[in-house]
Amino acid sequence: MRGWWERGRALGAAHPQAVDIGIALLVQAAMTMPFVVPRPPDLEPATWPAYGLTTLTVVPLVWRRRAPLAALTAIIATSALYKLALEGPGQPLPYTGLVVIYTIAAVSPPWKRLVAGGLLTVAVPVSVWLNTRTARELTFSLFVFAAAYVFGRLTDARQREHRIEAERAAARERARIAREMHDILSHAVSLMIVQAEAGPVAVRTAPERAEAAFDAISATGRDAMAQLRRMLGVLREADEPDRAPREPQPGLAGLPELLDRIRASDLEVAYESAGAVRPLPEATGASVFRIVQEALTNVVKHAAARGVSVQLNYGEVAVDIRVLDDGRGPQPGSGGGHGLIGVRERAAAHGGTAVTGPGPDGRGFEVRVRLPVPSAAEVAR
Repeated sequence: MRGWWERGRALGAAHPQAVDIGIALLVQAAMTMPFVVPRPPDLEPATWPAYGLTTLTVVPLVWRRRAPLAALTAIIATSALYKLALEGPGQPLPYTGLVVIYTIAAVSPPWKRLVAGGLLTVAVPVSVWLNTRTARELTFSLFVFAAAYVFGRLTDARQREHRIEAERAAARERARIAREMHDILSHAVSLMIVQAEAGPVAVRTAPERAEAAFDAISATGRDAMAQLRRMLGVLREADEPDRAPREPQPGLAGLPELLDRIRASDLEVAYESAGAVRPLPEATGASVFRIVQEALTNVVKHAAARGVSVQLNYGEVAVDIRVLDDGRGPQPGSGGGHGLIGVRERAAAHGGTAVTGPGPDGRGFEVRVRLPVPSAAEVAR
């Protein structure tokens, strides 16, 4: 049922005019009941002219969203004409007025709501005076119109909340894509620059190393292009679902290749893992890969290091990442760039923590990240 309801809402949002016509037909059906139910002889007869004027009262609902104030004015005028010119069957509820007041409260700006309130302040007492002239009818009429207005305002608040949440979700997705793009491009370009700068020297002294450097540049560029193509394909998924690639984001399985690319830049890379190695959730594995990638990129770009160590420690409820280099350490006033901000944001997105700063005894630079993960028992359950 929920699926049918959601599809119906989507169809209604795509065809609002059809929805308005459908609502007008429903209201017309409700207002037809007094004309088809047998009436006592002492009541006014149900005539065709009276029914035709009733229909004329419903017609403005077709334009209730495009011109709500005009629709309200037309309904008030036709309702007054029905009461003054013809004595036909009455209605248990002012259906048309309730629908248009709900619409004004839900979709109209404040000034239109204020004008509608002024019209009702005059129209409701006049209608009661022309009908029963009782306080009971006046109280009931004010109550039902106030209820319609309140429901309209609640609908507007709910729609605004949905729009705000959609905007927040879009902003979060843009931030995620920006982090991914930064990590991919920063890593690839940094390695390519390092290899390109070392290439001319290697050509004169060690041609085989120069050839390896150019091969590393080519491999890094191809890998970056593949990842960018995959990411851009995800962005096209909504418009071209059949053509969008479905490959997963790189995870722990991609770490060896990443470390090999770093080693190709003449940086000694040591890797070790501790604890009971086990599969991680896909999102967590992708974040581990990106965090290690960004930490190594910072080493290549800024550390002037000869070696770096990468450690993964698998705990019962968390995985700890440590990247430590033997370079010159943090520079005064640097404050960390977008890469380290991205590391902290990735950790925070998983409910984890990230700490960066000088290594032990003030040597080098260290990145420590802790990401919570489900325990092995939870995964088994």
